[in-house]
Amino acid sequence: MSRQPRFAPIGGQAVIEGVMMRSPTMVATAVRRPNGEIVVKKNPYISFSKRIRLLGLPILRGALALIESMQLGITSLTYSAEQAAEEEEEKSDAVDGVDGSGEAKPAKKERPEFLNRLIMAGTIVLSLGLGFVLFFWLPLVATERLVGDSGSVIFNLVDGVLRLAAFLAYLYVISLWSEMRRVFQYHGAEHKSIAAFEAGEELVPEVVARHSRFHPRCGTSFLLIVMLASILIFMLLGRPDTIVERLQRFLMIPVIGGISYELIKLSGKWSHIPLVKLLILPGLWLQRITTREPTPDQLEVAIRSIKEVTQESDGKLVPI
Repeated sequence: MSRQPRFAPIGGQAVIEGVMMRSPTMVATAVRRPNGEIVVKKNPYISFSKRIRLLGLPILRGALALIESMQLGITSLTYSAEQAAEEEEEKSDAVDGVDGSGEAKPAKKERPEFLNRLIMAGTIVLSLGLGFVLFFWLPLVATERLVGDSGSVIFNLVDGVLRLAAFLAYLYVISLWSEMRRVFQYHGAEHKSIAAFEAGEELVPEVVARHSRFHPRCGTSFLLIVMLASILIFMLLGRPDTIVERLQRFLMIPVIGGISYELIKLSGKWSHIPLVKLLILPGLWLQRITTREPTPDQLEVAIRSIKEVTQESDGKLVPI
């Protein structure tokens, strides 16, 4: 009889040639540089939901987790992109380290921290804006043209189906991008390493590789739950006939995210229950698009990342 995996408060995200892992008090991003070296950026991080009791209440903590995950994800992606860029700069400097007069080129100045923060803020705003247009505004406009004066139930069902279709189409299109294949492989490596950790097994590539690349607490499954939950919640709001009513829907997104967070958290804890297994199947199927089987060297990176946010206690690894 197989042993039920333990629930571990560790999550992650695939980045460019690497994996970010997050525990209750630490976040670490491991990236393999083009020269084969694995570099790690590790920082303490405690969610505001743990620091402020009110923000730790159900729904509120989920809405906050959504914002924090986006901020940490963009930070990790930026770090991983910088590693590839620095490697190219080093190669360029080695080949062309002097100017036309034969004198050494001056060292490049590092970008000011405030500029890095400004760029990050701009990236978040742009991401939110694109998401708003693609998954919120366009489905609303299209629904109005399709259903005309139909009632709120039909309107919200069609709007939800169109929003879900836009989401699935988006995932499929980016899966065709060759550069995304490696990111999806690292996504699979992230899932496998977390599954091996939850099973209490040794974190080495040959052991981790045996685990599934599908995980019930995946962000892909979370987004699917967000899409489905939004259909039910928007039905309660009726049909949005004015600009204000549409904006009210947009303001409900944190609430929907909070509810979805609680559902995905419960699905991770109860994934061994037959009914829950059935309910999480759509999310696992969707991960066939967003994950790929990783290579041993990609598993090494994911393992390095998860080891950075864990520590040994009584002969076992536990989250820091």
